[in-house]
This record gives sequence, C-alpha cells and structure tokens, in this order.
Amino acid sequence: MQAVAYKQSLPIDHPESLVDLELPDPAPGARQLLVRVEAVSVNPVDVKIRAGVEPDGPRVLGWDAVGVVEAMGDEARGFSIGDRVWYAGALNEAGCNAELQTVDARLVALAPTSLSPAEAAALPLTSITAWELLFERFRLQLGKAPSRYVLLVSGAAGGVGSILVQLAARLTSATVIATAGRPESVTWLEALGAHHVIDYREPLGPQIEALGVGAVTHVASLTHTDVYFPQFVELLAPFGQLALIDEPRKLDVMQMKLRSLSLHWEMMFTRSMYETDMAAQGRLLAEVASLVDAGVLRTTLQQELGPIDATHLKRAHALIESGGSRGKIVLAGFDR
Repeated sequence: MQAVAYKQSLPIDHPESLVDLELPDPAPGARQLLVRVEAVSVNPVDVKIRAGVEPDGPRVLGWDAVGVVEAMGDEARGFSIGDRVWYAGALNEAGCNAELQTVDARLVALAPTSLSPAEAAALPLTSITAWELLFERFRLQLGKAPSRYVLLVSGAAGGVGSILVQLAARLTSATVIATAGRPESVTWLEALGAHHVIDYREPLGPQIEALGVGAVTHVASLTHTDVYFPQFVELLAPFGQLALIDEPRKLDVMQMKLRSLSLHWEMMFTRSMYETDMAAQGRLLAEVASLVDAGVLRTTLQQELGPIDATHLKRAHALIESGGSRGKIVLAGFDR
C-alpha cells in the first residue's frame, strides 16, 4: 500500500521530514476493521510527534480519517463490508496517512451521509476532544434549560475550538465567548454560533465585563494556557472550572485555591491508550454524525490541500506550525 511516514525527527522543510513509501497491506486483528482511507485531516499532534519523537522505523502519522470498510476481524461488531466510517483511532497504532489502516471497531462510527469524505474527515478527533471536555470534564448539561453558565473558549478559531463553539452554543444554554485576533476569525466564529468574540491581544477581563454577561464559570483553554493562566484565574467565578488540552511547561495552580477553582485535562487518546470504555468514542461519533446530518453541526474544513502524499502533508504540517490556520486542514485520495 501507499503511505507517508517519517523516519527521523526533522524540520518540516527538510526533504526527508515526511516521505512517500510502499508498505505491506495490514490485516485486521480480532476486534479491528480494515479501512481503505479516503480522506484525512492533520492535527497538532501529528506535528508534535514528527518533530519530537524519534521512531524505531518508518512511522505513519495521522489520527483523523474517513474511509470504507474492506475487511473485519472475527470479533468486530456493528459494521459491514462497504460501510463508510469515520474515526480518530489510537495514538499507539499506525496512523491513517496510508491507503489502508486497521482500527479498533469500538472507536469507529458510521460517517455522516450529508458530508463528503473530505468534509467529514475534519471532525472526528476534534469532536471527541470537544465533547469530552464539555460533557465529561465540565459536565455541562445538554439542553436549553436556563443556566448561568458563561463559557470562555480561548484559542477558539482552531480545529478543536471550531467544533467546541458549535457544540456549546447549539447543545447547551451557556453563553459562549470566543477569543480571536483577525477579522476573518471573528467572522468564522460568529458563523459557528459564538455569542461574543473578544480580542485575545487585549486584557480579557475588561472586555468580558463590558459584555454584561456575568462572571465566567468555565474556561476551555485550547492553546497558550501558560500565557493566559493568570487572567483565567482572575476572571473565573468562585468554584469555576478550567480545562486545557495543550502542554504548558509550568502552571502555578496555587493561584486557584482562594476561589476553589478546579483544573481539568482533556486527552482524547486516554481511552484507547488505557483500553478504558473505548466504545464511548464510537457512540460519541455516532451522535455527532446524527447532529451533522440533522443540520445542527457543520464541518470545520477550511483547506483541502490535495491528495494524501508527502508533498501535501509537509505543507499541512508547515501551516499548523505557523499557528495561523483556522478550522481544519484536509487531504483526500491517493495518486496512483
């Protein structure tokens, strides 16, 4: 099969940072599906691993895919040959930047029927991350019953933020405040359902106070948590909650004590790494697919770069490293 891999950690502009190669076709294990990949999206985790983890041999990255089931293990349930599925997969398994991939069936759901493979590929990893953060870490309630929830989404225009804003605004009663810096990002977030968009380059507290929405009860920090952490502590109401997905080197959590604030980490690969209630992610993706097909949620695809090969994946990695991309970057198909 055709695949894209990295053989050593190199800067993305190095000719061999990602390479095209041929690998043997994989065979599904007992609980796995064998999927012919149609489209993938690229996430910061791909960049972090390529840049910082030396592989033992050629390593295929990619944890966001849509494809068609070609074969099934004897213990795989819930699918049939020919089903179009979507999933994020497992960090400790070979990724989806290949024509064929094996994936545990419990992590998989049928893809939305209303989206193209490229449009759908933008959503699995970020949807799982956002859903778990909102409804498992924060335990926000689904539904529009009146509440005093005020949710600040910091770094909202990226991949996770673009679906998290939709989920919070459309499925809960929270007032959703997003941060952005560029006019096009403001427009994007307003279209996704953010009630207010503030400028991350200016102090956050005065901007939120001017909105008259009350104290912030929840902060979803999706990037640069260490930079904004003191501001988050100051603007959160007593007993407020902060959840993060990035990797700050140091946080002075003692600042949180006087207000009895709580801190949550969200890592969507925890379930697959520790084989803990893995089927929850399949159920979650099935629910997201239903919401997409009902018109409640929309794709967060912003750029489709071309087929799945080293040249286009290098460009995707470079765009993510630049820190200026909105929504998701997708590649679709293989050139033969």
